[in-house]
Amino acid sequence: MAQRIIDLVLSALAALVSVLLSWPYWRDFSYWPESPAMWWLYFILGYCLAVYVFYAFLGSLRTLFLHDSLGRQEAAPDTSSREKQS
Repeated sequence: MAQRIIDLVLSALAALVSVLLSWPYWRDFSYWPESPAMWWLYFILGYCLAVYVFYAFLGSLRTLFLHDSLGRQEAAPDTSSREKQS
């Protein structure tokens, strides 16, 4: 459970940083929705989508490293047993 909370906090921070980094783009090109309500909806939905994408990325990254560590654990006894036989 703690890992999920950490992933969610990291995802929220990464999404906030990505919105802040993209802010000059939106300001310079003056692309804004017509109404203030649509402007808020646009950024809130974009932020939530960014949090979800970062959260899914962290989950898949953890799975990738888990498979790598399991592969190394399975390979390690094979090499040590071969060295003992030599």
